[in-house]
Amino acid sequence: MTAQPLTPGAPAVAGRDLDAGVYHLERSLSAAEVEAFGREIDALRHRHQADLGAEDAAYIRRVLKIRRWLEIGGRGLFFVGFLPPAWVAGVLALGAAKIIDNMEIGHNVMHGQYDWMRDPTLNSRTFEWDNVCPSAQWKYTHNVVHHTYTNVLRKDRDLGYAVIRVTDEQRWRPYYLGNPLYALVLGSMFEWGVALHALELDNTHAGRRTWEENRPLLRQTRRKAARQVLKDYILFPALTGPLFVSTALGNLAANGVRNVWAFAVIACGHFPDGSVVFRAEDVEGETRAAWYVRQIVSSSNISGGRLMHLMTGNLSLHVEHHLFPDLPARRYRMLSAELQEICARYGVPYKTGPMWRQVASVSKHLVRLALPPRRRHS
Repeated sequence: MTAQPLTPGAPAVAGRDLDAGVYHLERSLSAAEVEAFGREIDALRHRHQADLGAEDAAYIRRVLKIRRWLEIGGRGLFFVGFLPPAWVAGVLALGAAKIIDNMEIGHNVMHGQYDWMRDPTLNSRTFEWDNVCPSAQWKYTHNVVHHTYTNVLRKDRDLGYAVIRVTDEQRWRPYYLGNPLYALVLGSMFEWGVALHALELDNTHAGRRTWEENRPLLRQTRRKAARQVLKDYILFPALTGPLFVSTALGNLAANGVRNVWAFAVIACGHFPDGSVVFRAEDVEGETRAAWYVRQIVSSSNISGGRLMHLMTGNLSLHVEHHLFPDLPARRYRMLSAELQEICARYGVPYKTGPMWRQVASVSKHLVRLALPPRRRHS
C-alpha cells in the first residue's frame, strides 16, 4: 500500500456506518497519530512473532487430536444410530469435528499461521479442508481479496456474499424483502455458498468475467464437491450397512451444524450494528497504519471463554485476526488486552459483545435493511 498524506485533524478513515451516515472515530487523528498508532500495532505483532515456539506447536497438535477423536467418535456412534440418543450425539460430535477442522485448523493453517513449523500436514500451500470449496479458491477470495479490501464496497465480495443486503450503500430492490430468509438459507448451506462465492458466478452473469475464465475453477469445484459427497453421503454411510440412510442423514445434519455455526460467527464479525463500510476512493493510497485502523473499525469480537475461542477458530477475536491473520490464533487472547489499551489511547473503537447480543444485532440489522428506506426510517 502506498503512502498518502492525511489532512491534519481529519478522521483516520472515511467509512460509513452500516446503518447510515458518515462514520467518525471517537476523536480526529492526524496523519502523524495514525502512523504512530500503526507503529505500536507493528511492535505488538513483532513481539509475538519473535516469541513463537514449542507452546504454539503443541497447541495446534492438541487441536488436531481433538478433531480426530471427535470425528472417530461421531462416525462410530452412527453404527448404533438406531438409538436416537446415539444418533444425536454422533451428529453433535461430528459437527464439532467439522467446525474445528474448518475454523481452528483449516482457516488458520491456510492463512500460513503454522508454516514456520515446517510440518507438511500444516503447510498453507498444500492443506485441504473438509469443505466443498477447494482450499486454493478460498485462499484467494478470503486471504487476498477479503483481507485486503475488508468492507470496501464492490471490492470485498464477503460483504453480503452478493446475496444479502448489509448496508444502505447497496441500493434497495424488492428482492431484498427476503433478506432474512436469504441469510438463513445461506447459513444452512454455507459451505456450498462459499464454493459458489469463490466461482464469482454473479460477476460471470453480469459479464464482468467470462465462462472461459471460470472453467478451470468449475472443474476444481466439481472434483472437490464430488469427493465431499462421496465421503459423507456414500462411503461412510455404506460402512454402517442397514443404517445407510440414518448415517447419511446424520452426516447431513453434522454439515448443517457446521454451516450454521460458521456463518453465525462470520456474520457477527462483520455485520452487526456499528460496523463500517468504505468506498474505493476512501482507501486510495492507504498506508499500512490506516489499513490497521480500517481493519479494527470493520470488525467485531465475540466475548467468551476458551471453548468459545476454540469453536470459533479464535474468530471470536475477529479484530485481532484482521490485524494479524498470519499469527497463530491462540496468540490473539494474549495480545488482546494490550491492543484494547492502544485503541483506547488513540480513540479507535474496539467492539465486542456476547454471542447472543451479536447475533441479535445482526438479525435486527438484516431485517431493517430488508425494508425500503422510506418505510424503514418512517
